[in-house]
Amino acid sequence: MTHAALRTRACELFGVDYPIVQTGMGWVAGARLTAATSAAGGLGIIASATMSAAELQVAINEVKERTDHPFGVNLRADQPDVDDRIALLIREGVRVASFAQAPSRDTIARLKDAGIVTMPTIGARRHAEKVAEWGVDAVIAQGAEGGGHTGSVPTSLLLPQVVDTVDIPVLAAGGFTDGRGLVAALAWGAAGVAMGTRFLLTKDSTVPDVVKQIYLGKSVGDTVVTKAVDGFPQRVIRTDLIDDLESASRFTRFPKALRSALEFRKVTGTSLRDLAREGLAMKRNQDITWSQLVMAANSPMLIKASMVDGRPEVGILPTGQGIGVIDDLPTVAELIDRIVEQARHTLDGLAGQTRRV
Repeated sequence: MTHAALRTRACELFGVDYPIVQTGMGWVAGARLTAATSAAGGLGIIASATMSAAELQVAINEVKERTDHPFGVNLRADQPDVDDRIALLIREGVRVASFAQAPSRDTIARLKDAGIVTMPTIGARRHAEKVAEWGVDAVIAQGAEGGGHTGSVPTSLLLPQVVDTVDIPVLAAGGFTDGRGLVAALAWGAAGVAMGTRFLLTKDSTVPDVVKQIYLGKSVGDTVVTKAVDGFPQRVIRTDLIDDLESASRFTRFPKALRSALEFRKVTGTSLRDLAREGLAMKRNQDITWSQLVMAANSPMLIKASMVDGRPEVGILPTGQGIGVIDDLPTVAELIDRIVEQARHTLDGLAGQTRRV
C-alpha cells in the first residue's frame, strides 16, 4: 500500500500512482522510455522537440500500444508548427503538455479548454509567478543541479521559494535520484519530483551502452555549466570537446554551428523556410543575439551524436549533478519500485523519530 504522503496533488492531476515524473529529454525520452515510466506508475514524457510532427505521431501511437496509463509530451513553445502539435495532442487525448519555456497565454488557454494539463519548467520564482498567473496547472522547478539548460539557483533554495509563491502543484527537479530525495522534496512542499539523468541511466533508455558506462563512471565533480555550446548555461559532462568549445573563439565556433544547423534540418526534415522561421521565433521570444542563434544550432546535433549515434567523443553529454550517486542500470519498473519503497521507509523512520520525541 502506498504511503499517504506519497499520494500528492500531482498524482491526482496527472492520473498516476506515484509523484514521479520522467522529463522530456531530447533524443532520449522516446516512446519506449515514456511507456515504461507510465506503465510503472509514474508520468512518462515524450521529448518532441527533436522529432518531426510525423515522428511524434508515431511515438504517441507506440506509447499507447505499450500502456494505457497517462503520459505527456514535451513541446517547444517557439516551434513553427507548435499549433499543429497541440492539435495532435488534443486529438490523441494526451494527458500532459510540458514546456521547457513558458507557452503563451493563448496556448495555455487552448490546452486547458481541451482538458490537457499544462506544465512548464521554470528556474526562478518570478517565472513561476508569471506562468501561474497565466493559468498553467503545474510547474517543474529545476534547480542549478539539473542537467541540460539550467539556472543558477540551487534546488534547496529555489523550491521553497516557488512553493511559497504559487498555489499549484510544484514538481522538484535538479539532483534527485532516489526515495530520500523524493521525501526531501515533499518536505519542502513539492508535490513530487521530476528526474532526467536517473531515467536516462536505466535499461529501458535507448541511449547506447557505451555512453551509459561513461555516465556511470563520473562523479558529482565531473560536470560543468557551459555557455560554449549554444550560448545558454547548460550542464554537461566535462569532456575534451567541451574544453575545446570553451577555449574556441567565436570565429572558429560559428562555422561549426552553421554546418550543424544544416545537418539538423536534414535529420528532422525541416525546410530551410521553417528553419529560418524557427530561428526568428527563438530570437524574438528569447531575446538572444544573432551570435547565440547560430551557436544554438550546435546543441541538438551534438547531443544526437552521443545519445543516438553512440559517439561521445564528438558529442555532448547533458547531465545533472546527481550522476555522481548513480551506479547501476535498473529497469524503469525496478527504479520506481525502489524509489517508492525507500520513500516509504524514510517516512516511516521519520514518524518513529517523532513519536520518540
